[in-house]
Amino acid sequence: MRRHLAKYIQEFDQVFDAEDMQILSAAFDKAWEAVQASGAVYAKDKVDLVRAILAKHIIAAAKDGERDYSRLRDGALLALAKSNLRSTLR
Repeated sequence: MRRHLAKYIQEFDQVFDAEDMQILSAAFDKAWEAVQASGAVYAKDKVDLVRAILAKHIIAAAKDGERDYSRLRDGALLALAKSNLRSTLR
């Protein structure tokens, strides 16, 4: 999963240190796991958009100083829930 976050975070490598990157990666991984465990199924053309919503929220919150992995994860999931992406349940 880290490679999915990496494409969004590359430009911030001067902003976040190694410990921050571990926290952000863990938050992204757990958010994505929660999406998968929820039973939501996104069309193949929407999966990258879902990951982008999660990643961008995590990065934005971290830029504002948030470093709590649970709050980063939960905020990303909330941002996804507020998006207009349609999903179908399995």
